[in-house]
Amino acid sequence: MLELQNLTFTASDENGTKDIIRNLSFTLEDNKFYVITGPNGSGKSTLAKLIAGLYKPEAGRIIFNGEDITDMSITERARAGISFAFQQPVRFKGITVKDLIQLAANGPDKKDHTADVCDYLSEVGLCARDYINREVNASLSGGELKRIEIAMTLARKTQFTVFDEPEAGIDLWSFNNLIKVFERLHDETHGSIVIISHQERIINIADEIILLADGEIAKTGSKDEVMPLLMSGNIAKAGCGKGKV
Repeated sequence: MLELQNLTFTASDENGTKDIIRNLSFTLEDNKFYVITGPNGSGKSTLAKLIAGLYKPEAGRIIFNGEDITDMSITERARAGISFAFQQPVRFKGITVKDLIQLAANGPDKKDHTADVCDYLSEVGLCARDYINREVNASLSGGELKRIEIAMTLARKTQFTVFDEPEAGIDLWSFNNLIKVFERLHDETHGSIVIISHQERIINIADEIILLADGEIAKTGSKDEVMPLLMSGNIAKAGCGKGKV
């Protein structure tokens, strides 16, 4: 279980400072599939990076399984059981796809699990023969990198997984299969999955939807409860800023 307690994050630019996340409090329960959605600039990706440890809040605390992880690095949070898949995956010159996925699956264990790597690549729609020995460099497209990163996340099988707009750069065929991947990951790990997304097909498979607006929770609930407000374009706070979602 992950709790956000009075979380605030402020960013600065040439126009001054702005609260991106405003005194946000809610709880994400175990074994649930969440989608965080909302208009551009509502704070969705910032919230994902705060959970992952890429950003540090100005105020508030993040509690994971009863432990305060607010000051933990992204590496420490990964060891605690939190995975994060970037909206724009990182390239690693000199490291192969096989290296990355085996590292995700094994940690420091150096055992060769080539067959497992092939299975993970197949799950995300990549032919293992064509990709397993390729370097994770500029020769790979954004969509290929995205799928490789999702394969790494599948290999880790952590208790808590955050995906930041996983559909970005993914073709239609792969996107349809991606939905099945998320459902399978949820079934296998019995952990929590949080996806930052605008896509209605991803929203459709969520147990709970969190709608953000101006760094605050505008609404939480099922697709039928949240989608009308999202589609209306007239999102206002609905008094759902605290408690379990």
